[in-house]
Amino acid sequence: MSNVLLLSKIKLLNPDFPNKSTGVVNGQASGILNWNDIRYPQMYRMYQTLLANFWKAQEINMQDDIKQWDTLTPIEQDVFLRINTQLASLDSLQTPMMSQVMDYVTDPSFKAIFAVISQQEAVHNESYSYILSSLISISDQIARFNQAKDDPIVRKRNGLILDSYERFRDKPNLQHLFELGINSINLEGIYFYAGFAFFYHLARQQKMLKTSSMISYIQRDEMQHAYFIAQFIKILFTENPELRTHENIQYIYDTINGAVQLEKEWAQYILKDIDGIDLQEFQGYVEYLANKRLRQLGLENLYQDRENPMPWIHVFSDEMMNETKSDFFEQKSRTYTKVSQDNGFDEL
Repeated sequence: MSNVLLLSKIKLLNPDFPNKSTGVVNGQASGILNWNDIRYPQMYRMYQTLLANFWKAQEINMQDDIKQWDTLTPIEQDVFLRINTQLASLDSLQTPMMSQVMDYVTDPSFKAIFAVISQQEAVHNESYSYILSSLISISDQIARFNQAKDDPIVRKRNGLILDSYERFRDKPNLQHLFELGINSINLEGIYFYAGFAFFYHLARQQKMLKTSSMISYIQRDEMQHAYFIAQFIKILFTENPELRTHENIQYIYDTINGAVQLEKEWAQYILKDIDGIDLQEFQGYVEYLANKRLRQLGLENLYQDRENPMPWIHVFSDEMMNETKSDFFEQKSRTYTKVSQDNGFDEL
């Protein structure tokens, strides 16, 4: 890639610069955040949406799932634990990486949003540990986390993300920031969904409903994160038109397609013995999700234009989670942020 515009760490305070930033990266900004005077006013609504999603793992009482745990088949228990720790391994990357991106972002409103995302990823990571602590001993938990760390397919999946993250850490330039953003969308907008599908499959059988409630909270956050990063990349393209090259557009398609293939491979590996999940349907579902991510980036579909090919999962879908509704899992009523032109889930 030809664009190697280096990024510098932003000083905490630049009193000679304006409070309203002149650019998201490599601009000028004092470092003082006045939400009433920001370069992209829609970011305040994004910030408010993220705050409205605030939750803690301990809000969910796991007693019902503890009672049900022994009624799961050995295969269901094994897959449950493998997926739990695999998701935790992915979320472990996001908290430190989003925090590091903040060092190179000029605009203080974007810094604030990255800070919220970083904190929410820490909550997600804690929630997986909370689920495990409710169900298995600490020695078994440690063994399962080591299993996820050593699993070759998990390493392969993580490698796609890690390579781009480490490139940015080693050489923080505009090109590597763009690549990091695309891979973050892959992580949050594609990689989690085979795991989510398994937990929702249990839920539709009235199994482990509290775990599935927690997963629904996590999914609601992740889809907002993926949307925000898509907006961030579109703004990078607008402010830095030299970044919007044919090669970079192709990089988006190739990298998202790579994530789709890895997610399909993971689903085949982890869900093959789970009755009731049609892996052919799931492959179409991953392509459907990838098309959504591409449209959020302002690009055309990569795969055949289709409706969600997994109708049973619709109640757990991104669109349904943006409606005001009673909790599907019969736990408590909760209000989801409504779709708006600003948060982008209207699929226009």
